[in-house]
Amino acid sequence: MPVRTRKTRRRFTDPDAFVTEGMSPLYGDGRSQHHGLMIVRTWRGWTRSGDAKAYEAYLLRTGFAGYTSTPGNRGAYFTRRDAGDRTEFFLISLWESWDAIRAFAGDDPGRAVFYPEDDAFLVDRERTVDHYEVFAGA
Repeated sequence: MPVRTRKTRRRFTDPDAFVTEGMSPLYGDGRSQHHGLMIVRTWRGWTRSGDAKAYEAYLLRTGFAGYTSTPGNRGAYFTRRDAGDRTEFFLISLWESWDAIRAFAGDDPGRAVFYPEDDAFLVDRERTVDHYEVFAGA
């Protein structure tokens, strides 16, 4: 398995920097209300394969509900794949701003959010999350 290195997170402070020649690649209408800025947040965790179905239901009650009820969330995709005796969960969420991410995650948006029963399911997890700037979409 490749070793992942951490890079310094880039803070986006000027939403206008994401609009090129008056066109937003995300919205195609010049300057949308979000000025073309969207941030993707990702996280991974692993369960025993036998616990995957129960963890999936738990995630829908906790994490998915938490993501999608936070103002500024623009969508969430919760994915999973079986890999031997483990199941990997890969969570992808879309956010309109760093303020929206902080409303969900707290003051340190780079730290993963966990719920009370996660320890009963997870055999491994990322303690941090990754963020990506969306520069085009369809």
